[in-house]
Amino acid sequence: MAPANRLPALPAVTDKPSVASSQPTPDAPQSSASLAPMPTRIAEMDEGFAANYQQVRQRLFARMNVSAAVLGGRDKLAAELAKVVGEIASAERLRMTAQEQSRVVAVLLDDMFGLGPIEPLLNDPTITDILINGPHQIYVERRGKLEETDVVFRDNEHLSNVAQRIAASIGRRVDETSPMVDARLADGSRVNIIMAPLALDGACVSIRKFSRQKIGIAQMVEFGSLSPQMGRLLEIAARCRLNIIITGGTGSGKTTLLNALSRMIDPRERVVTIEDAAELQLQQPHVVRLETRPASIEGAGEIAQRDLVKNALRMRPDRIILGETRGEEAFDVLQAMNTGHDGSMTTIHANSPRDGLVRLENMVVAANPNLPTRAIRSQIVSAVHLIVQIARMRDGVRRILSVTEVTGLEGDVIITQDLFGFVHDDGEYREQVHGRYVSNRLRPYFLETAKYYGLEDDLMATLG
Repeated sequence: MAPANRLPALPAVTDKPSVASSQPTPDAPQSSASLAPMPTRIAEMDEGFAANYQQVRQRLFARMNVSAAVLGGRDKLAAELAKVVGEIASAERLRMTAQEQSRVVAVLLDDMFGLGPIEPLLNDPTITDILINGPHQIYVERRGKLEETDVVFRDNEHLSNVAQRIAASIGRRVDETSPMVDARLADGSRVNIIMAPLALDGACVSIRKFSRQKIGIAQMVEFGSLSPQMGRLLEIAARCRLNIIITGGTGSGKTTLLNALSRMIDPRERVVTIEDAAELQLQQPHVVRLETRPASIEGAGEIAQRDLVKNALRMRPDRIILGETRGEEAFDVLQAMNTGHDGSMTTIHANSPRDGLVRLENMVVAANPNLPTRAIRSQIVSAVHLIVQIARMRDGVRRILSVTEVTGLEGDVIITQDLFGFVHDDGEYREQVHGRYVSNRLRPYFLETAKYYGLEDDLMATLG
C-alpha cells in the first residue's frame, strides 16, 4: 500500500468507556481557557431604565442623522453616541449613572449595526441555538440543554424590524403577506422566521448558529461523539468515494458530521453543494455553492433543490453534496450517485437507518408515483453505500449510534448490516448517558473498493 494513501492518526484508543459524560457536543465545544463568559449588558430592562432609554433614543434620532453616522463605522459612532447621550441626559435631567449611559450606547449600537438585544447571544461561543418566542421570551441552547435568558426586545415591532432586517439582507421579505421565510446571517447561521398572523404571540425566530470552529473527525472523537475506530472507518469511506447518507433528528449534529466528512475529500476534486440555506463549511479549494430561491410575492421565480440538482449534473462535478434531502430531489440525487458521481453525501431527517431508507423511498415515490417499488429499492441499493445514524441523547451529547452498510436486495427487502454501533448501558439510571462503541467485526461489502484505493489493510485493522 502506498504511503501516500495512509490516513492521519486519530486519538489513541483507550480502555475508558465512550460515555462522553464530561465532554461538550460537536456543535458547542467547551474550553474553559478560551470561552468568554456570557455577556450580560442586555439584561431585561427595568421600567426606569426603559423609560430613560426611550427618551434618549427619541432625542438622539431628532438630533442626529443616524443613517449618515452609521456609514462612519461602529467605533467612530460609539464615541459620538457617548458624547450625545451624555448631553441629552444632562439637558433632560435624567437620573442616569455613567454605567447606564454606557449601556444605552451599547444597546443603540447593537440596534444599528447588529440584531439588537440578541447580539451578545450571537457572540457567545457556548450557544448553539437561539429561539425567540415573541419579544419577551428568548431561549438558548448550551451543550444540548435549553435555558431561558433574561434578554428581551422592547416590543413586537422591535422584534419584527430585526426579523425583516435579517430577511432583507439576503434579498427576501417577511411580512403579513409572506409570513414565513428561511434565511441566514452574514456568518452563515441558519434562521427561520414566522410572523403574524401565523404566529399568535409575536414573531418567532429560530437561529441555528454557525460554528466558528472547524470540527473534524478527530475533534468529534475527542468530544465522545464516536470512537476512534468509527472515525477511521468514516475517513476510509469518504476517501473510497462511498455514497453516504447521514440520518438523525433535528439538532442531532447531521450538518456538523457532514462538514467533518467533507474534509476527507481530495482537494483536486470539484464539489458542488446544494442547500436551502447555505451553511456547509467545506475547506476544499474547488467548491461551487448553490442555494435555492423561494418564489416571489407574485408566486414566480422559485428555484427548488431538484432544479439545482439537475443543473449540477451539467457542471462536471466529481461529488454532489446536498445539505438535506427532503422532497422530490431524492430521485435525482439517487440518479446522480448512480451515474459517476461517487462520493456524494446528504442528510435525511430520520430516527433510524431503516427509517431513513423508508423516507428516501417515499420521497422518490412522490416524484415518480408510477415507478415499481422494486425498481426504486434497486436504485437505492445501487446508490447508497453507507448510512450514519446520529442522535442528541438525553444528556445533550451528540453521538453516532450506528454505521450501517447497505449490502443488497433480497426479494423486495433492502438488506443492511451494522458495522459499528453505540451500546447504551441500561443499568441504573444516571443523568449522563453511559455506554460503549462496539464493532460487529463484519466483513464490509466495500472491501474491494477499499482495496482499489489502497486502504484494505487500514479498513480491516479498523474493524478488528
